[in-house]
Amino acid sequence: MELSGRLVERKVLRYTPAGVPVSEGRLQHGSTQIEGGAERLVEVEIAVLALGEPARWLQAAPLGGVVKATGFLAAKGHNSKMPVLHVNSIEFLEGNENGSILQEEG
Repeated sequence: MELSGRLVERKVLRYTPAGVPVSEGRLQHGSTQIEGGAERLVEVEIAVLALGEPARWLQAAPLGGVVKATGFLAAKGHNSKMPVLHVNSIEFLEGNENGSILQEEG
């Protein structure tokens, strides 16, 4: 899944007990879509989560900057079925890293 949006929240980088970096935040997406033959404004905020090297990339993204995040959707946890975008790659669409694509090797 691919989602472009403005990074509106980013928590402090943390580490798992095994030492793996973890970054969490929220992306705000807005676009115009066609539904039933008419244009519709779509706006959504979604939680994002990145582990390992992608966590460092998410930390490098400026708050308010526009990024394209690619990854997969998963439930937040066993007790919550809210979707979270698990980030595998980030493309900076705005700011100092404009056009740079960062992705996991493999």
